[in-house]
Amino acid sequence: GYPFYCKCANTAACFLSNRRLGTELANVTVTKYSNQETAVTIGESVRDEDVFIVQSGCGEINDHLMELLIMINACKTASARRITAVLPCFPYARQDKKDKSRAPISAKLVANMLTVAGADHVITMDLHASQIQGFFDCPVDNLYGEPSVLRYIRENVPEWKNAIIVSPDAGGAKRATSIADHLDLDFALIHKERKKANEVSRMVLVGDVKDKVAILVDDMADTCGTLGLAAKTLMDNGASAVYAIVIHGVLSGKALDVINNSMLTRVVVTNTIPHAEKKKHCPKLDTIDVSAVLAEAIRRTHNGESVSYLFGLASI
Repeated sequence: GYPFYCKCANTAACFLSNRRLGTELANVTVTKYSNQETAVTIGESVRDEDVFIVQSGCGEINDHLMELLIMINACKTASARRITAVLPCFPYARQDKKDKSRAPISAKLVANMLTVAGADHVITMDLHASQIQGFFDCPVDNLYGEPSVLRYIRENVPEWKNAIIVSPDAGGAKRATSIADHLDLDFALIHKERKKANEVSRMVLVGDVKDKVAILVDDMADTCGTLGLAAKTLMDNGASAVYAIVIHGVLSGKALDVINNSMLTRVVVTNTIPHAEKKKHCPKLDTIDVSAVLAEAIRRTHNGESVSYLFGLASI
């Protein structure tokens, strides 16, 4: 069967992917009972179909996760041949290890829930830690936003040849060095000390950014406290301008105020999480469209072609 395409969260990437694939969105209604239970109705036959369900981990994240699980299960019990969960931003990805006593590994729990609900395959993008793939017993395709980021830097950052790629923490050093190598640029790193989650106390810059355009690269921006402080640290150390390029723009809490009041020239996020409303309140926000990568992954999965082509530097 042709890819039969469902949607739960209002994800811009889903619509754009769908347009590229030239398929119709399935007729699905998601309703809530008065006691806030989620109910899903699939309005057409999925028997022996190849079903792709797109849902990003954003907004009302727990509601969206339940919608996804219920929809996967509804398709499974309706005899779908194969069910692929397409999660542009994987929910609970940051809770991937026991970093303190009695901490839950919630990413593993989400993986178990998806598998038990009936997902046969998962497509996601830039997992917080790529080892999360090992939490699943079914195949996982972890797509990369890096090729799209490289193209954006070359086309939209003036004087990018006089830039320096900066990682705002030690954990993102591998991602930043990879981008720096492909662009043949220097690399710097900011060491941050946290008092508690989402709060950074002190930052130390390792590397020389004087008179250069600093490009901060990270996989996720939540409250943007790190980016705001990092931009100030870089400007204090003589950078001429600071850009931030982030794959998943969660942008929760006071993130938009932090960006507007910061020294950042521009904050670039991909549309794995919808942010059209936020752009109205934050002129510094810019978008990288990754729907083509997701659409191509869906098409290749459906046709039984290799998806590894997308892991390289193929910018679609």
